[in-house]
Amino acid sequence: MSVLCVAAHPDDEVLGVGGTLARHADAGDDVYVCILSDGVTSRHDETDEAAREEIERRRNRARTACNKLGVKDTSFHTYPDNSFDTVPLLEIVQTIEAEIERHEPEIIYTHHHGDLNVDHELTSRATVTASRPLADCTVNRVLEFETLSATEWSTPTSSNAFQPTTFVDIADHLKVKLDALSVYEKELREPPHPRTIETVRKNANVWGAKAGMEAAEPFELLRKVQR
Repeated sequence: MSVLCVAAHPDDEVLGVGGTLARHADAGDDVYVCILSDGVTSRHDETDEAAREEIERRRNRARTACNKLGVKDTSFHTYPDNSFDTVPLLEIVQTIEAEIERHEPEIIYTHHHGDLNVDHELTSRATVTASRPLADCTVNRVLEFETLSATEWSTPTSSNAFQPTTFVDIADHLKVKLDALSVYEKELREPPHPRTIETVRKNANVWGAKAGMEAAEPFELLRKVQR
């Protein structure tokens, strides 16, 4: 089986779905990650040499983290960090369509549509559009994941609150997820903050307890096509 994760920035793939991707890889599935932005340029006044060096360092961290998860291939794109709303949505949709055509995934994981971060929100919208259930589409399931410090910080309404309907047991893969996350040490924060190794561990334990497991990752199932 082929699995695709569409993430806005390097580290989102680990925070949101790292344990599940590792579980897929262990089961023999082909796992692919598509990262749409560098996650760096919004921190710089211009894309100078220092910014370009940091972009490459973060991409290398993403490659290392994804290798730990068992990801078969990681692709990088150059949409403007924290400014996806300045780009025609169609461009992002077409990029994801090309990834779907290339990898022919049966399952896609992406961001929750109600996230505070605008890049996450538009990544979700573009992914849902790109994977619409046409006759020749290989995608049978689209699931949205939680990204700590972006999902829970949004102002919740009945239409955008994260309400998971699917839980994946990652008890055997939590250590791998945390090892991969530790690669992104520059993106981690000091407690108290949602984006720490210990908080991510505790969050997996809490979701697991809610689903009768030791540790779990939660998802909203957006679409399931049973062919």
